Amino acid sequence: MTSTEPWPLADLPLVGGPDFPIGIFWPPHPFEINLARYQEIANSGMTFLVTGNYMFDQFINRRALDLAGQVGLKVLVASPEPRLSAITSVLSVTDDVNAQLRISTADARRLIQQMLDDYRSFPAFAGFDVFDEPPPPKFPTVGAVTALVRELAPTYLPYSNLVPGNGSGYASFVQNFIDTVRPPVLSFDRYPILQSGLDLNYFDNWAIIRRAGLAAGIPTWTYIQSVKFAGRVVPNESQLRWQVNTSLAYGCKGIQYFTWWTPEVARGEGFESAIITVDGDRTPLYDMATRLNKEWLTPVGRELKPLVSVSTTHANDTPLPPGVDAFRPDNYIRRVEGGAVVIGQFRAATDNGSRWVLVANRSDRSDTTVHLTFGSTAARREQFRTNTSDYATTAGTVSLQLAAGGAALFRLSPA
Repeated sequence: MTSTEPWPLADLPLVGGPDFPIGIFWPPHPFEINLARYQEIANSGMTFLVTGNYMFDQFINRRALDLAGQVGLKVLVASPEPRLSAITSVLSVTDDVNAQLRISTADARRLIQQMLDDYRSFPAFAGFDVFDEPPPPKFPTVGAVTALVRELAPTYLPYSNLVPGNGSGYASFVQNFIDTVRPPVLSFDRYPILQSGLDLNYFDNWAIIRRAGLAAGIPTWTYIQSVKFAGRVVPNESQLRWQVNTSLAYGCKGIQYFTWWTPEVARGEGFESAIITVDGDRTPLYDMATRLNKEWLTPVGRELKPLVSVSTTHANDTPLPPGVDAFRPDNYIRRVEGGAVVIGQFRAATDNGSRWVLVANRSDRSDTTVHLTFGSTAARREQFRTNTSDYATTAGTVSLQLAAGGAALFRLSPA
């Protein structure tokens, strides 16, 4: 299989299958890698973790993989793994003999094969977090490692995550990453719950990622903020919902929480009060995230994961935030009246004329009421019920009471 062929996305862990991937960054450190801690992660509705928090060698990673498998979690092994860190962070993969600090493609292949031999016997192993936030000079190396993982183990995920940004320069940066790396997933992080209020450039960032992912035919993932640091506050429950539902409306196919364990003070940036404290105690975010994951994101994510984003628009949002598209009536939704909402419209992979519509409260602080009038093509109108994971018939005009950050999902079908 060559890197220029389409990715077999259905065969990849987390990307394929029906379950929506819900992950954590900064898991328990080596002294807290035990069955109780990993069961605590699984009990919160998370489905995978990215190694880190001083998980520096294959012995620690193998223990984590064993425990994760016992509780049903998947694991992406990240660059604290010394061989992966050497290939991607310290060296550059190139066959140019004049390049400095290089590793040849053949030697990189051998090291990747060693890592695969160490980890692939564990059912929890899902692949590698190849590079977190690579700068453009590292794109060729990230692309080389991604291609080697694809060559040696095409049913494992080589994942990398991008820095946030805005505007045409960022769009070019994202396209350069896609063209150079040819990733199976397009992921970014942006943490919008600021001391000063919402970061309204969050929407433009998502719009750029959404367009690029659709054009490349690959799913888009993001991180959501679950910690206080660097001018950002600890989100409340409505702000967790807001981040998740805004991301879903923009077509997100995977959510990760940043962070699970609170990074210690020596790392800088003033980290405080993540889901688990630096001393290992649960904060209120644990119960908030558990409710959100189990009661909403898991059932709704299963509905949205196989669908293709058709449009993402903002209705009654005045003034429009930078980079967003305003709602325009169509044959599925004629009118949206009342509060400001973000509307994601989706279709099946093979378009059968049906549309799924996620309506998300634009506010992270205030409840709102919105009135939807469905169009002539929506002869059959149904609203998704999370408690039973099915759809119930609804009227041609619906009044929604949306909690701050809340959302509702509809399926609209021709006669």
